[in-house]
Amino acid sequence: MRALPAGNLRAMSWATFANTVGWGMWGAVEALFLTRIVGLTPLQVGTGMTIAGLIGLSASIPLGRLADRRDPRGIRSAIQLGQGVVSLGYLFLQPNLWQFLGLVTLESLLMTSNNTVRAALVSAVGGPTGRVHAFAVLRVVARVGHSVGAGLAAFALAADSRLGYQLLIVGNALTYLVSAGLLLRLPAFTPVAAVAPRGWRALKDVQFLSVTSNSAVMSVHRTVIGLLVPLWIAAHTKAPITVVSLILVVNMVIGMVATVPASRGLTSAAAAALALRRAGIALSVAMVLYAAAALGPRPYAVTLLLLATVAYSIGDLLHATADTSLAYELAEPTSIGEYQGASQLLSGAALALGPIIVGGLVLDRGEFGWLGLAVVFTVTGVAAPALVRWATARRRPTAPLAAPIA
Repeated sequence: MRALPAGNLRAMSWATFANTVGWGMWGAVEALFLTRIVGLTPLQVGTGMTIAGLIGLSASIPLGRLADRRDPRGIRSAIQLGQGVVSLGYLFLQPNLWQFLGLVTLESLLMTSNNTVRAALVSAVGGPTGRVHAFAVLRVVARVGHSVGAGLAAFALAADSRLGYQLLIVGNALTYLVSAGLLLRLPAFTPVAAVAPRGWRALKDVQFLSVTSNSAVMSVHRTVIGLLVPLWIAAHTKAPITVVSLILVVNMVIGMVATVPASRGLTSAAAAALALRRAGIALSVAMVLYAAAALGPRPYAVTLLLLATVAYSIGDLLHATADTSLAYELAEPTSIGEYQGASQLLSGAALALGPIIVGGLVLDRGEFGWLGLAVVFTVTGVAAPALVRWATARRRPTAPLAAPIA
């Protein structure tokens, strides 16, 4: 963390680190706690999380508009305090689907709100020329935080007791409080426009929605590394299942090392569009290699799986940084938060539907399913520059969302 830049970005990085340590701890044990300790069935957990995730998306644009009119630092701190309180609800959860659905829906609404306001705050902290770099730095910090949190969760997993899981729940709640306190060390920000424009500008901006929807389609790749690859390795390749751990490590290391360099130069929509095209090509190569891993003996399969993961990781980080840049560069200057909310809404919908669509395509169609994904990623990547040229033809240059109050 010493390598982090000084100033507001450093303060926000520490807040992100605290927040994601908690996410890492809870994410590593959530499914086991809900099924083994609370007593919910896997079907109830999956159904509840899917419904809650879709409902949670409804908070994206309203909270983005709020961040356009109020200090995003204060809003995000308040949201995180709410998340800390709600997370403690898991201590009292009973094996009741409706109680679980209510709790996880409230949690999802707050998480969506947090993510949307965070995007507005990153814009305020980084400014027009530094916000994509700030996002990249925070993404690396988040990966470190998740890793630390998952490592801490290992102790609770080893104990596999109610008390161990409950301690993680309390620890997760405390990280929200710490993060909220660290955010308050940032200066207060005031929007450029005292009052955000009336109406739902982002939802009426056909050009922005076209570009963002194209990028959202590419977002389904996030289902690949955590869901499809382990199942594919186990059922369709001769590689040992232990290679899954190595794949996750390779993906994490590349993300930590290459995300910030990949963000350099993404200060215009045109540059982001080219990065998105490269992302589509890299992801397509990865899909072909994952498919080919099923066609040979163990050494061949392991080699192709690792090569595919390198290509996937490059495509993943290029997509993440390009998508962020486009969401900022194509937004109206006085509605940054609202536009980030619209972007969150579209990408969130793609992520919610991704496991069903992508999982069914690959697991039912085998190698042809992977090739189908490769075509999708190629088309969305190649289409990006033309869509962005159309979207920027009549747009004004963007301005910073906010400036610190002196």
